[in-house]
Amino acid sequence: MIRKLDRFTLSLTVGRTRVTVSGLHRDGPRTPLVFLHGFGSTKEDYADVVHQAGLDDHAVLAYDAPGCGASTCEDLEAISIPFLVDVAAQVLRALEIDRYHLLGHSMGGLTALLLADENPGSVESLTSIEGNLAPEDCFLSRQAITHPNDDPEEFLADFTDRVSGSRFAASALYSASLPHKVRAAAVEPIFRSMVNLSDHGRLLDRFLALPAPTMFMYGQQNDSLSYLDKLAAEGVELAEISRCAHFPMYSNPTEMWDRISRFVTRH
Repeated sequence: MIRKLDRFTLSLTVGRTRVTVSGLHRDGPRTPLVFLHGFGSTKEDYADVVHQAGLDDHAVLAYDAPGCGASTCEDLEAISIPFLVDVAAQVLRALEIDRYHLLGHSMGGLTALLLADENPGSVESLTSIEGNLAPEDCFLSRQAITHPNDDPEEFLADFTDRVSGSRFAASALYSASLPHKVRAAAVEPIFRSMVNLSDHGRLLDRFLALPAPTMFMYGQQNDSLSYLDKLAAEGVELAEISRCAHFPMYSNPTEMWDRISRFVTRH
């Protein structure tokens, strides 16, 4: 049975910054699945959870990060990964979710890692879909440093052009919607925060120290990531998704959802 997701809106204050969060939610008897999208994406990346029979009984939460999709933020320059962690914590409290399976892609995977690091007892399992773990993961975000531009709109336009011409799968599809999914003024502060944490945040050590079962998902085109062997040696489940790169939800969603369903079901 397909169980639809209901839309909701939350007004929050994070620090001194007011945000409005647009989300999708459903109740269910089993542990909630909490999805955090990547940069330039939205909650709809995960809306097809309703088609996954193995996950039918799970409650679901997915929402747009402030400055992305339908969520707003009164001060876009205040957005950072720690800011997004605080947003996640407030959304979870508002919906009275105290234990959950956590799933995040890219920026959302980094947010999920820091959220799990701060709340290890709340996380049933963590699935990181190419969430940042090392400096090498900043192939998109480091462009805020390598290609600086004082005009946010120009930076986003130039960034979109560069990504569109990438040799990696789904890059053109991803870039086509970027201007519609993220506010230009939010891009640089998000990117700089991601780079700072990837360079100095000991992310790999923190990921390996999590007590919950963990799965790291990556695209076949990214099978040269330097830390994959270390993850496997430390007991992290690796999920290589064939015929894709950084965006399995666009290039090979069937295999992505199959691996997610099997992992969540086991844990």
